Amino acid sequence: MKQVSFTLSATDGMARRGRIDMPCGDIQTPAFMPVGTAGTVKAMYPEQVRATGADIVLGNTYHLMLRPGAERVASLGGLHTFMDWERPILTDSGGFRVMSLAQLRKLTERGVTFKSHIDGSSHELTPERSIEIQTLLDSDIIMQLDECIALPAERKEIERAMELSLRWADRSKTAFNNQLNRALFGIVQGGDDAELRARSAQGLKSIGFDGYAVGARRG
Repeated sequence: MKQVSFTLSATDGMARRGRIDMPCGDIQTPAFMPVGTAGTVKAMYPEQVRATGADIVLGNTYHLMLRPGAERVASLGGLHTFMDWERPILTDSGGFRVMSLAQLRKLTERGVTFKSHIDGSSHELTPERSIEIQTLLDSDIIMQLDECIALPAERKEIERAMELSLRWADRSKTAFNNQLNRALFGIVQGGDDAELRARSAQGLKSIGFDGYAVGARRG
């Protein structure tokens, strides 16, 4: 049985107040989540981050997979040890940063290949590899790989990216394989089109995730 759950404590219109219970600590929602891009929140010690009231921090999969590398972080005890942070950690899928590279990446059904902004080396990120990297990093909340296209865009292009993201969501769920004590979140796509976003949300619901996030970016 997974030891991750959500408790709804209050509502006010569309707003909700709740708590995510995880083995390494509870997360009050809505949550303030400091960004520890490369394994540290810049200019702050972990105890200072905690003193802000933060229950969770974010790690950036794209940056960590390039340097120092997911396998190296795993060999050092995972992000919790690497960052000296005992509470929950959420990692993004790496997709947002890769998709923003534009001239440095190539998108296919399998995934996305890209060149590192650090040294120009070639890498491939697939739904399966993204889940593997985030697991190696010892993330508590793992995100599916999705295609987050820049807006504005033609509806046909938004729909194509949304449908691809749903297929990647299904592959991400299979790769995650119901890991104990971790959560897998799906990402709603569909740009600024309400009908496409509703289709995306319904598709993700049918696949089944522990939680959901909303993806969009402006060009």
